[in-house]
Amino acid sequence: MAKAGRARARKLSSPHPPFSPAFAVHVFTALGAGCALLALLAASQRDFVTMFWWLGVALFIDGVDGTLARRADVAHAAPRWNGDVLDFVVDFTTYVFVPAYALATAGLLPPVAAVPLALAVVVSSALYFADREMKTADNYFKGFPALWNAVVFHLFLLKLVPWLASLIVLVLVAITFAPIRFVHPMRVERLQSLTLVVLSMWALFSAYALLQSLDPHAAVAWAATICALYLLAIGALAPKR
Repeated sequence: MAKAGRARARKLSSPHPPFSPAFAVHVFTALGAGCALLALLAASQRDFVTMFWWLGVALFIDGVDGTLARRADVAHAAPRWNGDVLDFVVDFTTYVFVPAYALATAGLLPPVAAVPLALAVVVSSALYFADREMKTADNYFKGFPALWNAVVFHLFLLKLVPWLASLIVLVLVAITFAPIRFVHPMRVERLQSLTLVVLSMWALFSAYALLQSLDPHAAVAWAATICALYLLAIGALAPKR
């Protein structure tokens, strides 16, 4: 009888099962880290098309896991695991670390600048991810939000001369800490419908470019770039509250 009572007490003291829908959302988020490893392995073989496909899968996961987390109420249903920390860990590998590796090794930048600029990317982004004030009250990012996966993708797509690519990287590193706002497509309400349409168009153009081995017609490359420039600029142009 006493043994049965202790077992019942242990059961009552552990209201959250080892595996639950909420924990499954954390597992789904963590799959992004697996995508990062597969992307890095592809990049090490200089298969940058496959690298971007895996980074694209990770981007999809990052785009939907927040909605799933809110629906599953993971903060209360699976409180042992910190979803914010998990998200930051995965995002740093997919948005920053793997793209920085590509910057250092793919020949996009002058040889003398490639590794120093890749180091600048990872160091500045690490500081950015640790910034408790990276977002405004109305959900804009403050400073360039370390979207290096998109930046490196467009450098591959546009095939810019190395010195110009270096200048772009240097400017974006600098404005990581600038008081400039950048839109969060899923959180910022202003012009959200238009922003999501542009984001969807960017995704379609980008997927087509990958199907063309990062060598699509120039019109497709520039259409994707115009969409990216909209997403880059719309936050800075929005009126401040």
